[in-house]
Parts: sequence; structure tokens; C-alpha cells
Amino acid sequence: MSPTAATEADRAAARPFREGLLSLDPPRLLGSRCGACGTATFPARDVCPACRAEEVAGHELSTRGRIHSFTVVRQAPAGVEVPYVLAWIDLPADDVRLMAQVVGVAPEEVSHGLPVSLELVPFEHDESGAPLMGHRFRVSEEVSA
Repeated sequence: MSPTAATEADRAAARPFREGLLSLDPPRLLGSRCGACGTATFPARDVCPACRAEEVAGHELSTRGRIHSFTVVRQAPAGVEVPYVLAWIDLPADDVRLMAQVVGVAPEEVSHGLPVSLELVPFEHDESGAPLMGHRFRVSEEVSA
């Protein structure tokens, strides 16, 4: 299945491509937050990378961010459409940086600081035919901290 925005029907039958990585309803990435120092991470961790505390709990991350840095991928394995943008995304509300594909703008128009929003996309089907959902970010009008 080609990656396109998820429809309501997709989300009803779908499941995340990896358990614990994202929530489908509401669409959110699932990270963790340290109870000792407050550090948030994605993906979720059992031990805080900042202070090594084990007081870590699940945390739903913000859906809005900004492009920190990016590259335009122009060569890929067969079946992968190029060019595409791969970026480090800052989620200011959580103080988290993660890597994801960015869509919604031509690769030559991508710039640092561009606001983006989380988007869930079906990219494959499981053995029962249900869509497996992944994530990417779409360029958006504005971002809230």
C-alpha cells in the first residue's frame, strides 16, 4: 500500500506497525517521561537516558513540531519513490527530537524551522489484511510550543 493519509476506515481496522510506538485514536506518538528529571524520549525507554532513573512512565507526545535539519534522499531501493525528505523534527512542547519523513512540500522548498504536524499513514498490511500504520510529518501552517 502506498503511504497516503489514513482514512477513518483505515484507522478502524488498523494497528500500529510496532506496539507501543504510536496511538491511533487519538493519533499520537508514544514516548516516555522521567519522573525524576522530566526528560522526555521517543521511542519510550525503561531507563532515563539523562539521569539513569528507572522512574519512567508512558507519555503521549505533541503532534506539532519544527524541522531542525533535513536531507533530500534521491537514491533508494526499488519500490521507494524518490526524492523524499528525511528530517530531524523538534517537538518543542516535549523537548524531543526525532527522525521522520516530511511531506506536503517540494523537497527544494524545505527549510530549517518549517512547522510540521504528525500524520499517520498506512504503509503495509498484516497477514489478516489490516493496515499497519506508521507515522510521518506534514508541513503545516503554524506550530504551537
